[in-house]
Amino acid sequence: MSSFDERGKGFEKKFVHDEELQFKISARKNKYLGEWASKILGYKDEKEKEYIQSVIKADFAEAGDDDVFRKLKEDLKDHNISDEQIKSTMDELNEKAKSDFK
Repeated sequence: MSSFDERGKGFEKKFVHDEELQFKISARKNKYLGEWASKILGYKDEKEKEYIQSVIKADFAEAGDDDVFRKLKEDLKDHNISDEQIKSTMDELNEKAKSDFK
């Protein structure tokens, strides 16, 4: 195998690793968001677990975080939570999730 082929395989492995890591970070962030919103909504125990799963699943609707943002915005509309607060919490919890995997 040439060094070019080896290098290509190395890049492929790194790409796969980076994608897997990003998926894990995103899922963890969404878990944290579900926990945050559950507290605001007053959910406990099984209801909280179901809600967290619904936030995680919401992220599969489309690429990016817009789908999760829309879900949280809709779910929290009666709780006086601004778009800015949701976005800043999303950013904060994304950083927390990243630090979990360092």
